[in-house]
Amino acid sequence: MVKRNTRAPWLGVAAAVLLGAAMPAAAQPQSTGPSAGGVAPPSTPPSQQPGTQAPRAEQAERRFTPVTDQRLRNPEPRNWLMYRRTYDGQGYSPLDQINTNNVQDLVPAWSFSTGVNEGHQAPPIVNDGIMYITTPQAQVIALDAKTGDLLWRYKRQLPEDLTQLHPTNRGVALYGDRLFVATVDCFLVALDAKTGKEIWAEQVEDYQKGHYMTLAPLVAGGKVMVGGSGGEYGVRGYVAGYDPDSGKQAWRTFMIPGPGEPGHETWQKGWETGGGSIWITGHYDPELNLAYWGTGNAAPWMGDARPGDNLYTTSVVALNPNDGKIRGHHQYHHNDSWDWDEVSAPLLIDVQRDGRTIKALVHPGRNGYLWTLERGQEGIRFVSGVPYVNQDVFTGIDPKTGRPSYNEARKPRLDAKVDFCPSLWGGKDWPPAAYSPRTRLLFVPANENLCGALTGIRMDYVPGQLFLTAGIEDIALSVRPGATHIGELQAWDIANNRKVWSHKFEKSQLWGPVMATGGDLVFMGGTNDRYFRAFDAKDGRVLWQVRTNSGVTGVPSSYEVDGTQYIAVQSGWGVDAQRMQDALANADPANYKRDVPQGGVVWVYALRQRTQPQPQRR
Repeated sequence: MVKRNTRAPWLGVAAAVLLGAAMPAAAQPQSTGPSAGGVAPPSTPPSQQPGTQAPRAEQAERRFTPVTDQRLRNPEPRNWLMYRRTYDGQGYSPLDQINTNNVQDLVPAWSFSTGVNEGHQAPPIVNDGIMYITTPQAQVIALDAKTGDLLWRYKRQLPEDLTQLHPTNRGVALYGDRLFVATVDCFLVALDAKTGKEIWAEQVEDYQKGHYMTLAPLVAGGKVMVGGSGGEYGVRGYVAGYDPDSGKQAWRTFMIPGPGEPGHETWQKGWETGGGSIWITGHYDPELNLAYWGTGNAAPWMGDARPGDNLYTTSVVALNPNDGKIRGHHQYHHNDSWDWDEVSAPLLIDVQRDGRTIKALVHPGRNGYLWTLERGQEGIRFVSGVPYVNQDVFTGIDPKTGRPSYNEARKPRLDAKVDFCPSLWGGKDWPPAAYSPRTRLLFVPANENLCGALTGIRMDYVPGQLFLTAGIEDIALSVRPGATHIGELQAWDIANNRKVWSHKFEKSQLWGPVMATGGDLVFMGGTNDRYFRAFDAKDGRVLWQVRTNSGVTGVPSSYEVDGTQYIAVQSGWGVDAQRMQDALANADPANYKRDVPQGGVVWVYALRQRTQPQPQRR
């Protein structure tokens, strides 16, 4: 196969820092040993060929419990069956064996080196003692959740000419006795969850045109739903539903409406390449039978290159999984010009406010505002929006519609350089927030005091090449003068939009997905010092921390096997966490260093008194 350069000809060193020098799949590192720091993990057994079994795979065949619709709607506390454990996306485990009184006794129970570099962002999915993780390079690994023994490994053979802008994968979906994974070369693959054998693989889109997938699929309403990344390449975003048995596409709904479709009138031109990509898993309300998806930035970046509000970019969209029809939407900001993707799906939370219960959608936006919306069969209604980090773009919010008004001097445009806060990475990027129904607090992994700048340039669309209308060399990241910190874990009482507490990180940005537990704990990594931490959910005190081999950008999960609760997370720095690290090092080399060790490792912790010594293997 002839290798094709999919990078724009002007893409230089600065692009490698901020967007990442898109590396061909064949050139990506395939293995790594443990990095400096932390406990050295055990060696990874040799990789298995696609669909072949490791010696212990027969254990998974005997123990696997089929995943039904009922189990997905009401998962057992001992399991973590989907991306955020429950359809509401709250990222909450009711397990409470590990709590504020004993969390200091957490120790490693086992660890497993994936043998892969770059960003490890997937949660460990656990079904009755069997753990499933994904890694960059389209690998799926099944492990014994109690011992860490390898059960099987699936490695997809990626095309040699594939260029990866975001080399990562955010997890699997389980349904029946199958496992579903979306791949970076834009295929949806069904595996036998017991053996790892490939059942079917369906092409979702063409990677050579800039399409790729990094999200964990969502199974709801009898469909396997996925969406694609690629907004920086000028793709047209979509959500697609597939039959889990046959792999055939049931429907596809574009996030950029075409001629004759509602919302098309918000595009004066450029809808064919309008962006609105989907790269984080949606959430689902079984009572309404609606799936809620966050949509990405409009393309290209400069809004005056595509006049209009540009629906349904930077929005939440409600879809019926039966037919894919759009049943409602709310656009967080119109004519996006800041690369503020709003791809994180809002959390479904019952909020007590003004004497009534609101069936709410709660979203800490990349645009720096904390949004509360109300969901219903009739659509999505605006409730409130308040800033949670410094924001100098919005001058106001319409109290009825939630539509923001802008300081036009802070809106990037063609042929000009414009400064704005927060930066293009936003007040919170993709790492998910969490909510505890015990404390009724929302936990937000925020980045405060970071500002940026974009310089608009004119360019033509070329399929498969970056389409930004921004001068990469002039993309800037800066720390606000006088700032004392960047990363900030925030806790919000959403009943009254009040920040209850915050924990600040002086020398690090924050790329840590958050998990809350029934033990009144909050677990999170995401800092450049490689720590994984447990916080008191009520006051934000750090109660426990351990340094891992790399930075932790993985989504934590918790599960129980044979009466023991475990905390699991993947450590593996890379992608945008490293790109921000590089940008900070460029802006302030005295305070920020580039070197955060890479290398993927699954870390699993349990209380010291409940861990059993493992026999030494020869």
